[in-house]
Amino acid sequence: MKHVFQRNIPLAVAALVVAFVASCESVDKTIRKAEAALAIGEYAEAAAQFRIAYQRTPSKEREKRGELSFRMAEAYRRYGNVARAVGSYRSAVRYHFTDSITYLHQGDALRLMGDYKGAAAAYALYLEQNPGSPEAEAGMLSCAEAAKLLEEESAYTVRPATLFNSSRSDYCPALLGEEGDQLYFTSTRRQAKGGDLSGITAMKPGDIFYARKDEKGRWKQAEAAEGQLNSDLDEGACSFSPDGQKMYLTVCPVDATYPRAAEIWTAQRSDASWGKPQKLKITNDTLSSYAHPAVSPDGKYLYFTSDMPGGYGGLDLWRVQNDGHGMGAVENLGPSINTSGNEAFPAFRPSGELYFSSDGHAPALGGLDLYRAVEDTIAHTWTVKHLPVPMNSAGDDFGITFEGKHNRGFFSSSRSTGGRGWDKLYEFYHPEQMQTVKGWVYEQDGYELPAAEVYMIGSDGTNQKLSVLSDGSFEQPVEHDVDYLFLATCPGYLNVQQALRPENVEREVQHVLQFPLPSINIPVLVRGISYEFNKAVLTDSSRVALDRLVDLLKQNAGVVIELSSHCDYRGSDAYNLRLSQARADSVVSYLVRHGIPSQRLTAKGYGEEQPKVVTKRLAEAYNFLHVGDTLSEEKIKTLEPTQQEIAHAINRRTEFRVLRNDFGLFDADGNIRPEAIKPKPEEPADEEARPAEEEEYFED
Repeated sequence: MKHVFQRNIPLAVAALVVAFVASCESVDKTIRKAEAALAIGEYAEAAAQFRIAYQRTPSKEREKRGELSFRMAEAYRRYGNVARAVGSYRSAVRYHFTDSITYLHQGDALRLMGDYKGAAAAYALYLEQNPGSPEAEAGMLSCAEAAKLLEEESAYTVRPATLFNSSRSDYCPALLGEEGDQLYFTSTRRQAKGGDLSGITAMKPGDIFYARKDEKGRWKQAEAAEGQLNSDLDEGACSFSPDGQKMYLTVCPVDATYPRAAEIWTAQRSDASWGKPQKLKITNDTLSSYAHPAVSPDGKYLYFTSDMPGGYGGLDLWRVQNDGHGMGAVENLGPSINTSGNEAFPAFRPSGELYFSSDGHAPALGGLDLYRAVEDTIAHTWTVKHLPVPMNSAGDDFGITFEGKHNRGFFSSSRSTGGRGWDKLYEFYHPEQMQTVKGWVYEQDGYELPAAEVYMIGSDGTNQKLSVLSDGSFEQPVEHDVDYLFLATCPGYLNVQQALRPENVEREVQHVLQFPLPSINIPVLVRGISYEFNKAVLTDSSRVALDRLVDLLKQNAGVVIELSSHCDYRGSDAYNLRLSQARADSVVSYLVRHGIPSQRLTAKGYGEEQPKVVTKRLAEAYNFLHVGDTLSEEKIKTLEPTQQEIAHAINRRTEFRVLRNDFGLFDADGNIRPEAIKPKPEEPADEEARPAEEEEYFED
């Protein structure tokens, strides 16, 4: 037996050599598989292969084990399995693989787990190797700020949306409907269509699910979205057109040999069912990703996230004009929104406030945090504010949606899933005594002006441009004890301004403002002006209307008008002409005394020469009149006596029409005067300095 054993020693040694060579080949092959998966973005598959390679690498090969630990950690981190990433970074440090960005990314992962003390220690070690690193210094600052943020009080209430959450990931909620009675979201639950687990996330590809409220306002169980939305691909992160008939969604196509860039697709709604999605071409760039679509409340822009060239680093927020006739110009939202980190998941409140998630803004708690942004449409900048705890956490917080104009709704977060990369839906609520302003913009003697825009300026720094709906209306939340100024504009019309200061009340209030815009192309009736009988003396009741006209002319400083007065046909032609001219002069005198330059005003009395032509508005008010009728003497005499008196009253009117709108714009050489395009507010005229009003009498 001993002989036999001794004879077989060379054979045993040979077998060990063969096994060792095979093991090395197996490890190298596994690493190549991991690298191939990493190259096409399959981070979960890459992490699994690096883990196998690590386990097959002898413990004495410490350098190789350290590198594999680091690469495994990077793959775990990329698909959100932060708990395993932390463990793998620790292994890399244990094997002294610390000559790259190990400590920096270890700090990032520990911060995502809420271990701010451990994260700060990792950042400090990285700074020893890389003094002055902006990423590590920002991480250190974030850890220090996190303790303060966690202690701050907040009125927000947050709780898990257990009715909608499954045993896997549920994220990116989007409420549909004016009352927010339909909730769409993405889920990787077992009911999702895809059969294979994703190499990116180690979960099933996401599908879009939805839930409805019943007739009592209670949510029903979620189910797969009706129609042809879902497939074996990864679908999710959806948004809707203002009319709710078009969905924009993110779709991740499959390619086994090439990195997969996310795309934005659209689907049309028919009743409660969605049609088959079609790819939306935003630019000709096929190498960049386009994801997380969000339609602006007015429907004019599609916001999205992308890594296309021209950004500020990582993922940026962009927008593209979306007028219903194809995509227009693409615009980066700029450095007040975008950072060297990642900005993603844009969403809107009906008021126009933009919400998004970022890992590059400060302050921050870790991972993606939620931020609110308000656009200054004059300066083309954004004011960005961090949402407080518990809206933000150490995990990823993203994908927010609001229930109508209320400050409540849903969002998604990885905060309570142990760092495993599973996202869940959460409900949030903020107590409010909501106040809104409802505005209507219309032509003064006609109908709504859907082409109008309204500028909203507030003493709290608010500076927004609001679009109106097809009926000429807009609605906007306002804060109490803030002075607001609203300026309505529309091409072909004069501007109209309204002021508002909401009081602090313990109830919901809607303030209604009217913006009747005078046309610059047709005569405009000045309602509410009256004179003493057979005189040109303005009655005290006329002051309200005249003061409105003063304000209107001050808001439109370049306008020159003709102020005209008209009489009915009773009385002699000469008398009516003199009376109407004197009345027009009285109005002009009032305007001049109240600060309007006389060069901008022309008084003209027309007597009975220009009887009123019936407008739509007059025809609606008086059913015996018809659009286009001229209230001449012949026409009026065909009416009943009471109707004749109404027609006479309509003919007795004061109007103005715009002669030009470039007053004071040019100098003597025809060049634009700089001060004319930067007007200063006019000082109110000194009441005491005004001369007494002269009275003129006209008698038969």
